[in-house]
Amino acid sequence: MAQTERDARAAAAATLLGPLSERGIVAVAATFVDNSGVARVKAVPLDRLPHLAAWGVGSSVSFDRFRFDDWIAGAGEGREVVGDLRVMPDVRRVVPLSAQPGWAWTPADRYRQDGVPHDQCNRLLLSSMVGSLAAHGISMKASVELEWVVGDDDGTDDFTPAVRGPAYGLARLVDGSDYSRDVLTALAGSGVVVEQFHPEYAPGQMELSVAPEDPVSAADTSVLVRTVIAGVGARHGFRTSFSPKVAVPGVGNGGHVHCSLWRGDQNLMAGGPSEHFGLSAEGESFAAGVLAHLPALMAVGAPGATSYLRHLPSHWAGTYACWGLENREAAVRMVTGSPGATAMAANIEVKCFDLHANPYLAFAGVIAAGVAGLASNARLPDPVDVDPAVLPDAELAARGIKRLPTSLREAVVAFAGDAVIREAFGGPLSASIVAVRESEIELFDGVSDQEIAARTRWQR
Repeated sequence: MAQTERDARAAAAATLLGPLSERGIVAVAATFVDNSGVARVKAVPLDRLPHLAAWGVGSSVSFDRFRFDDWIAGAGEGREVVGDLRVMPDVRRVVPLSAQPGWAWTPADRYRQDGVPHDQCNRLLLSSMVGSLAAHGISMKASVELEWVVGDDDGTDDFTPAVRGPAYGLARLVDGSDYSRDVLTALAGSGVVVEQFHPEYAPGQMELSVAPEDPVSAADTSVLVRTVIAGVGARHGFRTSFSPKVAVPGVGNGGHVHCSLWRGDQNLMAGGPSEHFGLSAEGESFAAGVLAHLPALMAVGAPGATSYLRHLPSHWAGTYACWGLENREAAVRMVTGSPGATAMAANIEVKCFDLHANPYLAFAGVIAAGVAGLASNARLPDPVDVDPAVLPDAELAARGIKRLPTSLREAVVAFAGDAVIREAFGGPLSASIVAVRESEIELFDGVSDQEIAARTRWQR
């Protein structure tokens, strides 16, 4: 990184000091997300922000091998403790945290000490994947749906819903009205545009949707929203869980990815042939690429043992590798929006991902798969207009509809065997992802579903 760039970064950060100080900010937290989906942080006092922007702050290379419980999945050579990186904030987005007075947040990239981008920085990877789309003259709008449950903080790790009432019920919203108001107020104060908020299916569960953005910003927003929601919950005496399976049995939390492709002002998910619900040829190729590589993408989009406790047929988890119009049991759901709004609203939703995923890796993987589909002019199979779980095995086989991986082990095997995704991620990052997943598989070998859910319940 050249000195001129460092000077420009410091100068940009310096312009923020006055406005942030006026809002009572005393410290800035810079986050990156590890391969287990955990947001890690380095923080500095506010007056150190320009120095942080120019030079970053040190961070061990070992974070690439951190498991969700902070165990380091080493390769047995002891090299994980050697070396240092620089956590460099993106000062274009420094956000005061309304639920945590005195604190601001910023997403960060990771660089080597010599200023060269770290080859395992997932945020920089996503930026490069966005560039690969741009090479086709295409941009993307994306967002992550967030589902979570709020539990009473009773001093144990057990779960008791903190808000009560039926699924999608007004009674639950009334019971949690003060909490819900504070969530929406804090998100608005942090610059997040919430498009929808409602009680969800499981006990104590809520969901919100945010406005689409470019993929890097959308991944940043996913991290920010979770931080704000957890902060509001803590102020109410609640614990917040984004786990794919909070309790067994029960419906889990998803982290559905929405995306649409654009060439200028034209939505490539609309305006095409009616037999594909308006998908253009390029939109179809992209969606076909995503569908073809979904088994491997499960290793990043559904990255933990708990993810596969959620992946049950007929639970709206998208457990079959198929697609369909507004089919909530298909792994890829085509969303057209209401007539008259299709040109703006049409998108595809990847339903099989959850919020233990690193959002930067999830988006990077989706783009890599989609770009491969564009390169090969891939075509979609026939859409599925029923819950695939009700189809006889013979019909599933005849239509080429397969179950997605049913365990973390199957997902890792699919990832290791997918040259497109591994090449896009690069050798070092792919190796770290496999090592962390293998370590979790070993950790939970022979452990009951209930124990797995309990040990990952509060992971974030």
